[in-house]
Amino acid sequence: MTAQIQKKKKLDASTHATIDETSIRYEGWRIVLVCFLLATFGWGLGFYGQSVYVAELHRLRGWPASLISSGTTFFYLSGAALVAFVSEAIRAFGPRKCLIAGTLAMAAAAISIGQVREPWQLYAANAVLAFGWAGTSLSVITNTLGLWFDHKRGMAISLALNGASFGGIAGVPLLAAAIGYFGFSGAMIAAAVAMIVLMVPVILIFVGQPPLHLSTSALAASDAPSATQIRARAFRDISFLSVSGAFALVLFAQVGFIVHLISFLDSVIGRERAAVAVALMTAMAVVGRVLFSFVIDRLNQRLASSLSFVSQAVALAVIINVHNDMASIAACALFGFSVGNLITLPSLIVQREFDPRSFGVLVSLITAINQITYAFGPGVVGVLRDASGSYALPFYGCIGLELTAAVLIMIRGRP
Repeated sequence: MTAQIQKKKKLDASTHATIDETSIRYEGWRIVLVCFLLATFGWGLGFYGQSVYVAELHRLRGWPASLISSGTTFFYLSGAALVAFVSEAIRAFGPRKCLIAGTLAMAAAAISIGQVREPWQLYAANAVLAFGWAGTSLSVITNTLGLWFDHKRGMAISLALNGASFGGIAGVPLLAAAIGYFGFSGAMIAAAVAMIVLMVPVILIFVGQPPLHLSTSALAASDAPSATQIRARAFRDISFLSVSGAFALVLFAQVGFIVHLISFLDSVIGRERAAVAVALMTAMAVVGRVLFSFVIDRLNQRLASSLSFVSQAVALAVIINVHNDMASIAACALFGFSVGNLITLPSLIVQREFDPRSFGVLVSLITAINQITYAFGPGVVGVLRDASGSYALPFYGCIGLELTAAVLIMIRGRP
């Protein structure tokens, strides 16, 4: 028996050694393309699509924005509860089945949202959307790519998550155009059909057995801690708490700021220039993610995170205090440069600093913590704005959170 185990270990080691992640022919880059497409639909229908759903349901049903927005908050919180267990689902069922399940759930959610007639149906549709989000967003993409990449994991994740930005840049305008042509219900059905027709064949063709499957199984079968044990230890680990806490604070500030950005800039530089500023910010998120992807695996990732937080704080300070068209647009570009990397960096820090067997569970846990936190960002910023009469107080609060996070991320426990 011992001889068989040793033989298996040698086979796993030799298999791992022959993998060249830098080769253009490496199958992992096809998985990156699959994840890019998945992120496009996941963020287009799950994250950025929320603004479309709020506007359309308000127009069609006449419901108050607070009612519809509460459905969005319910979606974020429900999704966070599911995201925490994505790594266990992939371990149990494999990446192919999980990606297909996420695709089908997102498509079903899109159709359901288009059929909403009563408030309770909105919550039911958002519950289905939470399942779709868990199966198409950050946690499932990071965990899937972690099965194909080790040395180039940062680049793979960064490139795949450009699909998230593309979902905002192209997905929302296409959805809006489809609504004008087919109506809300017809457009959501068309989006669901397009997702299934494109994603299911691509997943079936390209997503097979990961090359690290044998070595991963060997680790899991030996003395690997359970997911429950990993989570329990994480909440007693200073290094994990500093990473999860810092990114939770920053994403709370980032999402809260972005949701209210057009409302703020509208009165400062006008609606047209505000739209340009937001578009440039989104484009810079892609640029920043692509540029970082070539060096991110070699950087001090905690320091890179801290500098990113400080750059966002500086951008916010300029936006608040310098009421000039070009300065505001430039500050939005600066803010956007690090937006994309802030959803990539936590997983890379986890990969570098923690037990490889804990990677999937810890990434899913951080993603869940972040999502629970930033779900309240837009609401808190809105409440502070109404209470103070301007956006200065909530945006200065966001600056405080960014700078606090810049210090917190540099705190490391014992290795």
